[in-house]
Amino acid sequence: MPTKSPHIPVLLNEVINSFREVKSGYFVDCTLGYGGHSKEILEHYPQLKHIGIDRDDEALAFSKQHLMPFSDKSTLYKGTFATLFPTLQEKPIVAVLADFGVSSLQLDKLERGFSFSSETLDMRMDKSAKLTAYDVVNNYSLSELEYIFKNYGEIKRSKELASLIILERSKQPICSAKALSEIALKVLPKGGKIHPATLVFQAIRIEVNNELGEIEGLLDALEASHTEGEIVSLITFHSLEDRLVKNRFTKWSKECICDDMAIRCTCGRNHALGYMLNKKPITASLEELKYNPRSRSAKLRTFCFTKSK
Repeated sequence: MPTKSPHIPVLLNEVINSFREVKSGYFVDCTLGYGGHSKEILEHYPQLKHIGIDRDDEALAFSKQHLMPFSDKSTLYKGTFATLFPTLQEKPIVAVLADFGVSSLQLDKLERGFSFSSETLDMRMDKSAKLTAYDVVNNYSLSELEYIFKNYGEIKRSKELASLIILERSKQPICSAKALSEIALKVLPKGGKIHPATLVFQAIRIEVNNELGEIEGLLDALEASHTEGEIVSLITFHSLEDRLVKNRFTKWSKECICDDMAIRCTCGRNHALGYMLNKKPITASLEELKYNPRSRSAKLRTFCFTKSK
């Protein structure tokens, strides 16, 4: 029997609408999660076959049941999308979705170690992966910690925070997300709309799960191999993710690839891989924000691989 998804898919109507021009073929959900987006898209576009990718065993097991009505045309794979997407043999791929956020269930389950109040320090999206948040916090050097806080969390007091973590772990290991959160509160300014430790957890989570590397890998695979008319919709949740997507979509949209210092174009101005469906990212409506506050930072960008509009 199909089950009800415990995760509210963000920008659902906007995502469905982004695929309105898709033809028959395969739809790939690179971040399957609990199947919320996939189920709705399969219901709206019966001409599509489905591929779901996720590295979370719990999510895959749930989605297998959730997508049972579509079992005859749905295939699920375990792994990271940057690794699996380039190897897919199913053709043609006409629609690609990735929702780069952490699922609500991962955040809410204290044993997963994503929450500020968790008694564990884990943050692995794939529980079989070796690197954990505990390893990062307790074993990384001062310079390594400073780097991830500065570059993945964009934290101004990154060196001070890294130094305090080194000091605290010299007394005893930092074993819980709750303890890490309390350390962060000693350094980072309070006030504002988000918890002071939010960016600390973001930085460590990105390191543990290689999240930015995964996005780059998917973008590389899409650039190297795509179908005429293929539509790609990507949802980001913070500036680092959005910057990667925005910059790549902008690059793909350029007709001219001459050096910026060139006096005139000599490339033929025919190098665009396609176009962005919307110049600016789509964000959550006021209505969605009311029932799903976690959608407040979500941004949807969509690209169509085609030589003609």
